[in-house]
Order: sequence, then C-alpha cells, then structure tokens
Amino acid sequence: MDFEHSERTRALLARLDAFIEQEIAPREEPYHRQLLASDDPWVVLPVIEELKGKAREQGLWNLFLPDAEHGAGLSNVEYAPLAERLGRSIIASEVCNCNAPDTGNMEVLWHFGSDEQKQRWLAPLLAGEIRSAFCMTEPQVASSDATNMQATAILDGEEVVLNGRKWWSTGVGHPKCEALIFMGLTDTEADRYHQHSMVLVPRDTPGVKVERMLPAMGFLDAPGGHGEVSFTDVRLPASAIIGGAGQAFAIAQARLGPGRIHHCMRLIGLAEMVLSLACARATERVAFGKPIANLGGNRERIADARIAIDQARLHVLHAAWLLDQNSPAALGAVSQIKVATPNMAQGVADMAIQMHGGGGLSDDFPLAAAWTVARALRLADGPDEVHRGVIARLELAAYGKGKWAGS
Repeated sequence: MDFEHSERTRALLARLDAFIEQEIAPREEPYHRQLLASDDPWVVLPVIEELKGKAREQGLWNLFLPDAEHGAGLSNVEYAPLAERLGRSIIASEVCNCNAPDTGNMEVLWHFGSDEQKQRWLAPLLAGEIRSAFCMTEPQVASSDATNMQATAILDGEEVVLNGRKWWSTGVGHPKCEALIFMGLTDTEADRYHQHSMVLVPRDTPGVKVERMLPAMGFLDAPGGHGEVSFTDVRLPASAIIGGAGQAFAIAQARLGPGRIHHCMRLIGLAEMVLSLACARATERVAFGKPIANLGGNRERIADARIAIDQARLHVLHAAWLLDQNSPAALGAVSQIKVATPNMAQGVADMAIQMHGGGGLSDDFPLAAAWTVARALRLADGPDEVHRGVIARLELAAYGKGKWAGS
C-alpha cells in the first residue's frame, strides 16, 4: 500500500486549496450569516451559483466521479484527500458539485441507469443544473433493516405504482431538487434481497408531497434539508425503474461503498477544521491567568484529537485502497471506518465546543453544526450497531463461528 498522492491528486489538491482559500473562505461566513437571517432559508443565494461557475471553469468539478469524461477519473484513494479538503468547508462540496446525496445518486445512474435516464437526469446533475434526493428510510419501521421496508413499487402493466412514506430524504428541500430516487417493495415472493426496486421519480409527479422538513438536532440544514415525503398512487412508466425490478439491494451496496469513503474523508476534513478552531481558542483565550491550553488537561485533549484524526485518516485510506482493489476485505473495512470516523469527529467537535465555552453552543462558531453532522452520520448509511454487527460476524467467521463461517 502506498498512500502518497498521485500526480493528478497533487495537482488538483493544490488548485482546490487555492480556490477554497481565495474564493470560498472569504465568502463562507457571510453566506451563513445571510442564510440564517433569511425569512426563507430554502433558497440558493447568488454567491453559490457564482462560486459554482468559477469551480467549473477551474476544472474543480465532479471530482468524485471515476469517469475521466464527466469527472476527474480518480480512484477512491486518489479522491480521498480531495474529499477531506472539501470537508473543511461547509459549502465547498456543493460549490464543486461533490455534495451528497447527489454524488451517490449520480454514481447510481452512471453505473446502472439506462441511456434515457442518463440523458434526462444524469446529464443535468453532472452539469449542476438540478439537485436530487434519495428516499429510502421510513418513519414506521426500523430502517436499519431495509428488508422491513413498507413502501411499495408495484408493476402494473407498463407502469410502476409507488405508495408509502419516506423521511430523512436529504436534499428534498432544495429549490432545484427535481429528481428523487425511491426504494420500494416490488415482489414479496422473491428472496429478501431481490424484492425491492429503485425508481426515478420527477419531483413534480402527481402524488408526491413533501409533508414537512425535519430539523436535525435543531438545525434545518437549509437549503437542502431533510424531508418527510409521501407517495400516494404515484404512477410512472416502468422504464423509470433503475437497473431492473428487484435490483435495489445490489444497487444500494454499489452506491454506499464509495459514498461511505466520501462521508468519512469529509468528516476528517471537518475534524481538522474543528481542531484548528480549538487550538486558536486555546492559545488566544486566558482564564485564571493562563492560556486555556494550559488549563484542565487541555493539552492532552488537543494531542488526543490529533492522534485520533491521523488514525482515522489512515484507516479510511486503507478502506479506500481495499475498495479500489475489489478486495473482499473491503466489506469489513468500510464498516469499520463508518463506525470509527463519525465517533472520532463527534469527539473532536465536543472537545472544541468545551474549549469555546458558551460560544461553542451558539451559531457564532461552526462547532455545534459540526457536532450535529458527525452525530447524524452515526445513523446515516447504517447505524453504528449494524456496522459493528458486520464487523463482528466477519471476525467470528475466522474462528468458524456464525453464519458467515466458511464463506
């Protein structure tokens, strides 16, 4: 394993660093202030479109996509440090068209979409002209087990009919959200991993209704947000099914592997930003006649944060490398980083909040928002408990225990 940056990564990272420092950083705090003060936060402020145009002109666009024609054509290991750098800013991923859930949805369409689906939906997503949402989690069942899903996608002749209610549909509040990917039950007679389908749903289809936008730990996360969406007798051509009926689980696994790498590397970038704020606070503020850094074990806390971030980075790069090698070991490695990285980032954010005192709880600093992002990602793309279950099964299988033994 060699995690030295490739030439392409070094070149892109240098350009991305300069772009974020010169173009995004000076605008970021005013952007958030304006959005927080707005009576209607579900808007795209002009500065975002301005920055997106500049990012595209500079070739800092669709960096996540392993397709040299439409993206940067990078491997997971090559893209990882770029994702980390994007994660140090709240808006950089959107500015560079590398934001979730659009990245995962674009990869689904790139891998599994029909020519018609690619032309209608993938092309404008890649161009940054529209946004999308992913509708999988449901309010009435434990969605940590996706086989519990109650929403349906039933074939009726040449049509597919959708019914059900989804929530935590990230991105659905965005004014440019035009496409939803809906996952529902199609065939109860098939085995449990071939019963479900993914369907492309135009946002304005009759029967689709955003019931409410959900705050996460008090944050609305505008302008994308997370919504509860009802689907009532939504009729679409059967050609709206992605990759064929019953293929949703296979598609989801292909979508979630790289997506979890991206999430974790962005979280490492977020943790780096948070640690830098903590160090600045610790050296600039004085209490009881001493810099805060010299009080109450704060030096050790800063040291522990540095150790934890560096450990997480290597852990994620190893998982990315295994994924690039198509190694069976990637399954366990990705589950490991999905547990370890959000917990690390949450801990670093908590330490930084404590270092900032009451200010850390306010909107004057991005720390409460950072803590919320890390905490939410301990649930998104599978809760910690599910991933720990996968890790334990693989570990016990090596000793001939459990249902995966001998596989």
